[in-house]
Amino acid sequence: MDLRQKAVLVTGAARGLGRSIAVTLASTGCRLALADLDQNGLSETKQLCTGAGSDRVERYITNVSSEDDVIALISSIKTDFGSLNALVNNAGILRDGLLVKVKDGNIIDKLSLAQWQSVIDVNLTGVFLCGREAATQMIEQGTGGVIINISSIARAGNFGQTNYAAAKAGVVAMTVSWARELARYGIRSAAIAPGMIETEMTAAMKPEAQAKMTSIIPMQRMGQPEEIANTVRFILENDYISGRVIEVDGGLRI
Repeated sequence: MDLRQKAVLVTGAARGLGRSIAVTLASTGCRLALADLDQNGLSETKQLCTGAGSDRVERYITNVSSEDDVIALISSIKTDFGSLNALVNNAGILRDGLLVKVKDGNIIDKLSLAQWQSVIDVNLTGVFLCGREAATQMIEQGTGGVIINISSIARAGNFGQTNYAAAKAGVVAMTVSWARELARYGIRSAAIAPGMIETEMTAAMKPEAQAKMTSIIPMQRMGQPEEIANTVRFILENDYISGRVIEVDGGLRI
């Protein structure tokens, strides 16, 4: 896909990976629809995208786990841009916790249903809703498109992340299903599975925790958000990538 003047929706665009993805894509000359619940963060991302070269950037306050919000989002993008050419399903949250926490032989805590459901709602249902509505718009406009879902290497299972791992595994399953279902309409679907990436969350960790985390990565460093963003651009611009998961993890999951 030639990204010049194409309309691309990035969810979770107010900070972190979403912001980096949006700014990197802005440099291609595409037009950007930025969705998030953080209005101030979206405004900052918009300024960065405009400075990076995009001549049209719009913000949308959206809860991706709300069907009504997502339907309204895609409708607004159709009105504002005339079409939707690509979606980057990036929005996600963490609510980590052990399935069952035990101390001195006694159960002292359990992963709550609220912790489970909040992550599933955003990280899995949100991806489904945005993907469904984006595909609907792409089929109706008849010009094809690309859907990129952000998964994680945690999809294989990770200590203390029952909810997150389950959601990210589901994201990969949806990605492959969509690639098979939507190819007839000229729509590609692919996923990226980041490893440990330097974001606001990891920056808040204690230095010793960061060092321990980095020590298990073969490349001996965490990834940069721009390295995920560059992978998004690679998938968008390579018209023969579909139904695959690209792991960007410094060799952590070999």
